[in-house]
Amino acid sequence: MRYLVVAALFILSMITYIDRVCMATAKDSVSRDLALSDASMGIVFGAFALGYALMQIPSGWFADKVGPRVALTFVVTAWSTMTVLTGFAWSVSALVAIQFFFGVGESGAFPSSARAISNWLPPGERGRANGVLFSGSRLGAALAFPLLAWMFGKWHWRTAFALLGLLGVAWATIWLLWFRDHPAKRLTIPALAGEQDAGKRLVIWPRGVGLAMVQYFASNFTFFICLSWMLPYLKRQYHLGSSEAASYAMAPLLLGATSLWITGWLVDRLYRSNWSSWSRRIPGILGFALATTGVLGITRADSPGMAVLCFTVATFGADMTISPSWVYCTDIAGKNVGGVSGSMNMLGNFGSFASAISFPYLQSLTGSASTYFLVAAALNLVGMGCWFRMRSMNLEARV
Repeated sequence: MRYLVVAALFILSMITYIDRVCMATAKDSVSRDLALSDASMGIVFGAFALGYALMQIPSGWFADKVGPRVALTFVVTAWSTMTVLTGFAWSVSALVAIQFFFGVGESGAFPSSARAISNWLPPGERGRANGVLFSGSRLGAALAFPLLAWMFGKWHWRTAFALLGLLGVAWATIWLLWFRDHPAKRLTIPALAGEQDAGKRLVIWPRGVGLAMVQYFASNFTFFICLSWMLPYLKRQYHLGSSEAASYAMAPLLLGATSLWITGWLVDRLYRSNWSSWSRRIPGILGFALATTGVLGITRADSPGMAVLCFTVATFGADMTISPSWVYCTDIAGKNVGGVSGSMNMLGNFGSFASAISFPYLQSLTGSASTYFLVAAALNLVGMGCWFRMRSMNLEARV
């Protein structure tokens, strides 16, 4: 049953990112119909990230209070409604407002999923579960580029947004009817029962969550370019057509899914070894090292193939930090996992917001996109430093 729960969350993760990359794929059509500049589109991209970030902690508390069954049913229905309403936007102001509330709706997806994983899986399986969960987001985004290019070629972008909103409504209906917040025999699982007792002794802001927030800012800053400006960058920088650019843009996201599977396995494998206390830190440190290498390489790329290879290395590295980050929050949060993981995801998505608006700004200011990638490299080095100091209290005690 717990594997079915993870499978359902995997599908949800795919839907979230199919909906998220709609705007990046439809950028040219939306910009043309609503007469939007690149700076305006940067604000549109940023509006989603801002709404998503601001509501992370409240949505995490909401999931802890009412449980993931009700929480996910509510938030998935809310953001699916915003997806439909995007097709009715008539001005830049309306589009910014809708995207902001779209972000507000999606904010509860991953904190609520973290609550479900914490309820249903013991600590030794959570690395793989989070790897599977977040791999759905990368696969969803990768498949969305050609899927949405086809949809926007077949239907007007307004119609396509309305159709996509129905996916989330269908998932929310099935989730409400099928899922339960806890396994029926949860108290017979020692790892879960002991953790629930330990959670009563923890506060909502445990030691180490600040470091988790900072490194997640860096990770999201690097990754969000793939969902917002990578496709337009490849088209403009290398004079590619929409279909060709969409094909290139799939590669970093598909390899990102592989990164999440590998890292999830590595986290759980290290947890069961003599390196238990480093089971979260080693993947995080390696991930930021790769991300730094990738974003620096983009500044030297002289062909679309080389640029995509560097984007892939950067995304692979940034995605290596995801599973250990969410497992780390579960380690230190106890029963407050929704609120603590929401706190980390909040600052992480301020990183997404900063990424969305700084890319066109820095490119306009300096005449080159390289400045953005240098900033991303510096942030990745900061993230690496955070992981050297992040220790899961229960793992230290276990060792």
